[in-house]
Amino acid sequence: MEISGDKNPEKETITYKDFWDWFLTKEKAFFEVVRNRKNIEDQFFDIIAPELAKINSGYYFLSGMRDEDTAELIITVEGDVKKIIFAEELIAAAPEMNHWKFTALKPETHIQNVGVRIGDSEFTKDNIYFYSNEIEGYPDEIDLAFVYEDFNEESRSAATTGICIFLDNFLGELNFATQIDTFTIIGKTEAQKELVPIEKLKEFLLWREREFTEKYKDQQISVNDDQFSLFEGTLENGMPLMATVNASLLNYDAKASYPWISVLKISYDGSDNEGFPGENDYNAMNAIEDRAVELLTPKDGNLYIGRETGDHSKSIYFAGKDFRRASKVLDQIIKQHPEYTISLEIYKDKYWQSFERYTIH
Repeated sequence: MEISGDKNPEKETITYKDFWDWFLTKEKAFFEVVRNRKNIEDQFFDIIAPELAKINSGYYFLSGMRDEDTAELIITVEGDVKKIIFAEELIAAAPEMNHWKFTALKPETHIQNVGVRIGDSEFTKDNIYFYSNEIEGYPDEIDLAFVYEDFNEESRSAATTGICIFLDNFLGELNFATQIDTFTIIGKTEAQKELVPIEKLKEFLLWREREFTEKYKDQQISVNDDQFSLFEGTLENGMPLMATVNASLLNYDAKASYPWISVLKISYDGSDNEGFPGENDYNAMNAIEDRAVELLTPKDGNLYIGRETGDHSKSIYFAGKDFRRASKVLDQIIKQHPEYTISLEIYKDKYWQSFERYTIH
């Protein structure tokens, strides 16, 4: 299979249907390119990339022949959680086409068919093992040690890359991005527990997922008595910081049922105000925050945690049962406010350790 990344995004915006209507006009030529296995980069990926960039950034592509009569196009986001929904929606909107199969995200692969080579290093089911670590105070955290037989310090970087590629193919892109909270890569001499064959990893993760779902399925949270606390502090660089956080939420005893943290970070010029925003920016950013809170509601599985302001930026925090709605809502808000440089980060933090500095006991 061939792979390519997204190209320079264009300003024009199109819908999923617009893209597929365009693809239909060229699908026969694209099919021949893939079937002939020549110039896939130039004559296929380089042509669809600018069109996909009109929908969103962050799309990557894989293509090859599934059989003699069927080409496959896989839309991947290289494990970027905040982009997953856009790959899923794009493929869900694809029309039926003879001789084509469209797939959202790299699918899982049978262990017998997974093998990775980087330089002189090989990564297969025969030289990778794992075991699970229990973290005191965080029973739902899935922290794994992956043990690579040929590991040494000089090859740490290659080993990390190789095992990540191996897991991405073995588990599938979605599962690798969402099912494991933290992991380390070590050699056999560092292992502290009995080694489990890597082929048992899927079974282990499914068991942990079922256990987690069962544990929190009946949890309900009340958001009617929210109490917000104001914090003032100083950053390491000496700049002042102000934060407003939902103190009652931080004491919620089932935080792990809202494991996805979204951070919308808005940059502004606070050079005349000790890093804090002027009145115009203050009001404009409050309006952006209010809109996000209005769209990301408890009913939809999202909780507003609070905000931090200082050192020329404002960060707005949410926790969610899932990451997809936050991805869409906050991406749209970013696009609606080109007057600001706004970034979005979405990551898994089952115990909201990101906010422990604000917990009041």
